[in-house]
Amino acid sequence: MSQTSTEQGIKTMGVVGAGQMGAGIAQVAAAAGLSVVVTDVADAALERGRKAIGDSLARLVKKEALTQAAADAALARLSWSTDARAHAACDFVVEAATENEALKRKIFIELDGVCRPEVLLASNTSSISITRLAAATKRPERFIGMHFMNPVPLMKLVELIRGIATTDETYAATKALAEQLGKTTTVSKDYPGFIANRILMPMINEAFYALMEGVGSAEDIDTTMKLGTNQPMGPLTLADFIGLDTCLAILRVLHDGLGDSKYRPCPLLVQYVDAGWHGKKAGRGVYRYG
Repeated sequence: MSQTSTEQGIKTMGVVGAGQMGAGIAQVAAAAGLSVVVTDVADAALERGRKAIGDSLARLVKKEALTQAAADAALARLSWSTDARAHAACDFVVEAATENEALKRKIFIELDGVCRPEVLLASNTSSISITRLAAATKRPERFIGMHFMNPVPLMKLVELIRGIATTDETYAATKALAEQLGKTTTVSKDYPGFIANRILMPMINEAFYALMEGVGSAEDIDTTMKLGTNQPMGPLTLADFIGLDTCLAILRVLHDGLGDSKYRPCPLLVQYVDAGWHGKKAGRGVYRYG
């Protein structure tokens, strides 16, 4: 394998998607000193991402976790575009779009045609096969899963997932990049849900079954798990924070990919998503917000 752009040194990182995850990834990359190109399909989405990063950096300054000068410098390293061709100058590109395989494949086909052959491509998918996504490109050996945790600026973990064709060089370069961003990495095989969501989503799903069956109220289920197992928040609150639509998409990947009835999405979760109650971002999930 020829020298990768990361071995030569990543100076410009691309992020596809300016939503909650994409904005978080862009923020930590800019704060780490990289120039960052963020793309999304609409100017409104880019503006929301820009505001989210500005607000997040302001909170860190207020907490004295970051100086105002460092926050200003990070903002200055960010550029925004609705044109995927803006990634032509990037040394590494990570996709952080909605958890939809067809959409992600479309994005990677486009990136494959825009980016230089040596550039590594990564997906922030939380459950979808890295091998299948990589197969949409002409560089499957330079393709990897880079699953950041939410909220990205605060969570230390990045789960790295190797597709069947991912080379050792690609893995090493991506690990080095994650560490440059201040993250700790773990490695998962390319199985549905990887490590984090293979374990987390059945817990969230079971919490929905407990709620549906009247085992306890939402508040009692969350308090029991929070105080009884020393978690920072209960599973239903966490589901609202992640997005109920995202939780349902991941559970469907687990159910379809592993074929085990224990991953069958709870009907109540499906009903909430059908109602548009997608969690905190929608103002309504298990709980009401705003």
